[in-house]
Amino acid sequence: MKQTRNTVARTTILEMIQQSPIAMSQPAIQHALDGLCDRVTIYRVLDRLSEEGKIHKIVNVNGVVNYAACNTCNHQHTHQHQHVHFSCRICNELTCLETVVPNFQLPEGFQQEETFFTISGVCNHCQSVADE
Repeated sequence: MKQTRNTVARTTILEMIQQSPIAMSQPAIQHALDGLCDRVTIYRVLDRLSEEGKIHKIVNVNGVVNYAACNTCNHQHTHQHQHVHFSCRICNELTCLETVVPNFQLPEGFQQEETFFTISGVCNHCQSVADE
């Protein structure tokens, strides 16, 4: 088994993603790190954390890749997260809805490798602001 280097950048990025209530983009992570490391290092750390099953990638409705912590992911054969993501059209935040689990049956002969479910709409925070 490959040994993982626990660098300051890796530890900080993982903690940041784990503590965030929303999925974070690379530019948002880089901004929050405030010069701790460069863009290339951030992408390498994100790729490594994804390969390790610590985080997962989500592409929002605008095509931007975001990263979120893996809390209920299935890591048996391939890294799979079986929950829905919600993309708010007002604040552009992307949220994992881990209690919403899609259920589908593929036709015989089809093999699932990755599944992406993103619902677009207005999040509860933006909806409550609009109701005021």
